[in-house]
Amino acid sequence: MATTETFRAYGFSAVGGPENQLFLDLPIPAPGPAELLVEVRAAGINPADWKSRSGGPGPVPTEFPAVLGREVSGVVRAVGQDVGDFAVGDEVFGSTAPGAGGYGEYSLLWAESSAKKPPQVSWTDAAALPVAVCTAYDAIVSLGLPEGTTLLVNGIGGGVGVAAAQLARNGGVAVVGTASEGKRELVESLGATLVGYGPGVAARVRELLPDGVDAVFDMVGGDALREVATLVKDPADMISIADKALVKELGGRDVERRRTTRVYSEVAALVADGSLSPHVIDVRPLDEAPQALAAVESGHAMGKVVLEIRA
Repeated sequence: MATTETFRAYGFSAVGGPENQLFLDLPIPAPGPAELLVEVRAAGINPADWKSRSGGPGPVPTEFPAVLGREVSGVVRAVGQDVGDFAVGDEVFGSTAPGAGGYGEYSLLWAESSAKKPPQVSWTDAAALPVAVCTAYDAIVSLGLPEGTTLLVNGIGGGVGVAAAQLARNGGVAVVGTASEGKRELVESLGATLVGYGPGVAARVRELLPDGVDAVFDMVGGDALREVATLVKDPADMISIADKALVKELGGRDVERRRTTRVYSEVAALVADGSLSPHVIDVRPLDEAPQALAAVESGHAMGKVVLEIRA
């Protein structure tokens, strides 16, 4: 692939607000060692994207302009050195390599954080897996909850919470989730029980479960985490992706991510057999990247928002 060719992408020119976002024409990169050049079919949108643009928490680019996005699905067009498991023409999904983004017609992926897309999984569903869904998978595996236990998902309505609820339910775990009343239909469709979020949430949970819960998976942090922390029987069974410092202070832990081909393949197999859905609820073209990211930044999106780059 000649590097003099260009591709269209959407990113940002400096750390700050949405006013720094813009469309870009960039040279198509050549894959480095252990990288894949992918012609993108779809790109997932996550809260981490706007947080990166805003200056963190999380990784922030050191060179600008930077392309937004961390997960894509697409077709391999070139492979770098030391790549043995992928070939040109493979249909894949995965996590973008450092310095690369997902909101564009091409992207670079880490080969070790990529997997082949099963034919039963759509491009848009595959693009929604590496960040939110695989985070949920790592969390539920880490908790190791036996059948018959209870899990509180604090902030169940987003991409991570939706996946976590399904994975826990499939393991015979009873799930209670905090969210707004507007997300009741979604939460109940997951087989979970909705509890309205906000002050007094712990008391509302105890009305349902007087003895508290066996585990907490938090997507909110701050005071909301402090309150639900009183519900868990053993603080070691409390994990958070939203407030790493506070959860450790409260006796819990962060989610240890395993961004590997094996894990991604395991999750894709669950989607392929119908036991897990990433709940992609909003698919938009690249031209609508600003509106798609704004929908996620608002905090009101139910499930996953995905850009379809090529049909």
